[in-house]
Amino acid sequence: MIAISDAVILMAGSGSRLRGPDETFLKPFVPVLGRPLICYTIDALIHAGIKKASFIVGYQSARMIEAVRQLIPSKIEPCFIENRDWQKQNGVSLLTAANQVTPPFLLTMSDHLFDQLIIDLLLRNAVPDQVNVAIDRKLDSIFDVDDAMKVQTQAGQILKIGKDLTAYDGIDTGLFVCPLDIFDYLERVKRDGDCSLADGVRSMASQGKACAVDIGDAWWQDVDTPEMLACAETQLRSRLARHDIAMANAGSDRGNRAENYARTGNNYPKMKDPLSHAE
Repeated sequence: MIAISDAVILMAGSGSRLRGPDETFLKPFVPVLGRPLICYTIDALIHAGIKKASFIVGYQSARMIEAVRQLIPSKIEPCFIENRDWQKQNGVSLLTAANQVTPPFLLTMSDHLFDQLIIDLLLRNAVPDQVNVAIDRKLDSIFDVDDAMKVQTQAGQILKIGKDLTAYDGIDTGLFVCPLDIFDYLERVKRDGDCSLADGVRSMASQGKACAVDIGDAWWQDVDTPEMLACAETQLRSRLARHDIAMANAGSDRGNRAENYARTGNNYPKMKDPLSHAE
């Protein structure tokens, strides 16, 4: 198992597909069962033993930083890195973290929900000196497969990656374990100062340095549109309810507490809205 202490969270975009015309809306803080979306990611980082989290911000960066600071527990050291070119692709956002993280590092998006098991699988199966991509082979369960980042694999290695692939056997879930090399590959594939994370993975895959980690039955959901948000809440509520019922049946105190929270539509204590007073 690879030991990881650093994580990078990409959150520089404006979230226009979810926010619509409301320019004051900050996507990472949209409520999901009563909690800011980003809180689920922060919880996952804590459980994974992450000590330092680098948040890549761009759109309304000052408000974003203020809001995140209110949610970060003392267990994690926050680092905020501003991407002034936030309107470019996500590879540019990741490049701003070069020389700021200790490899290997965990990479995720601020708008994804996922089971903790996915991070556990990544850490358990990650190959050193390769980019390790958590992929979902449950193709029928993908909410919007046309818009999903598709991957073609063979013997555990990624051969191709792209949204337009016609032959594929997995979907990129937006969770990665990255080596330091990822930054060099991203620099090489930049065109007119722009590149995507998929461009970097594709370049590494061409040299046999991109590993696919199957998430099995684990669950995840991208939250890009109101429809995706509604689907995520439905799926998450169902999963929490099943988990809470199982715990309650086991007669544990934890199960009883979780059941009480589930009755309010949220299995976590209520949190103050970090944007309620942000200007």
